[in-house]
Amino acid sequence: MDRRRFLLTSLAGALAAPLAAGAQAAGKVSRIGYLSPLSPAADATRREGFQQGLERLGYREGQNIAIEYRWAEGKLDRQDDLAAELVRLKIDVLLAAGGNHTVRAAKKATASIPIVMTVADDSVASGFVASLARPGGNITGLNTQTVDLAAKRLELLREVLPSIHRVAVLWNPAVPERAIDLKNTQVAARTLHVEIQSVEVRRPEDLDDKFMAMVKGRAEALVILADPVSNTHRAKIIEFATKKRLPTMFTQSLPVDAGGLVSYGTNYEALFRRAAGYVDRILKGANPADMPIEQPTKFELVVNLKTAKALGLTIPTSLLQRADQVIE
Repeated sequence: MDRRRFLLTSLAGALAAPLAAGAQAAGKVSRIGYLSPLSPAADATRREGFQQGLERLGYREGQNIAIEYRWAEGKLDRQDDLAAELVRLKIDVLLAAGGNHTVRAAKKATASIPIVMTVADDSVASGFVASLARPGGNITGLNTQTVDLAAKRLELLREVLPSIHRVAVLWNPAVPERAIDLKNTQVAARTLHVEIQSVEVRRPEDLDDKFMAMVKGRAEALVILADPVSNTHRAKIIEFATKKRLPTMFTQSLPVDAGGLVSYGTNYEALFRRAAGYVDRILKGANPADMPIEQPTKFELVVNLKTAKALGLTIPTSLLQRADQVIE
């Protein structure tokens, strides 16, 4: 009986050891910092994509992860302070949930905590990483290649409006990548014999005056180059365009869901779901210096037929057949 009791006790101890280790691992709560240049409402789709990605990987807020959210509400100059605040909380990984301006703020705040990019443009040329294959520092994640798509967007807009002559382009000079977008749009415009009206918007307070400038400039369509101001105040921009019967081209699909006409670009919700995979690997011990940067392989064309009808436009069948999503 003593021998049997000894064997049973030993077996129970052997089984309990890995269970205890698992319980210890399960009991650890990792802290994720989430830095967004947008407002909570404007950031909802991106945030939900990230949360869905984490959930699919077995993470639950309040159980094995805690996410500290910080939103700059469209004010780029707030991001440095918000990033520093997150670093002081001793987070395990920082998600830069915005463009290059957000990555810069995160990079300025820490050189040791892993940073995951989500919607960066040309991270090598921007100085964030040494190369796409081997980033080499504490930053990894995803590129969006939005600067390469500016000409394509104008071409698509021209398909919808073959006789168009003057297009307003709303952009933010405080975001350097948008200047490249504007230049590429202007180059394409010369080929298409379209005149570009540059409309600079640095702050939300600029919008009303810029709307009047578009009207005075007799713009026939509006291209919106995404930035925190236009993303945060997309409802106001769409309301103006609808009132003035201006067809709109966006870089993201969400404004088209809300009443914009067309968008062409990366699926941001999918990007944020993929970003969750980077966070997962880092929390499990991966070194961001060795994690290759992902680039999108597919771009989405989204068309809102309801908006087209309200504007009295007929979308060419050839374009609808190429669309990834048609909102009716």
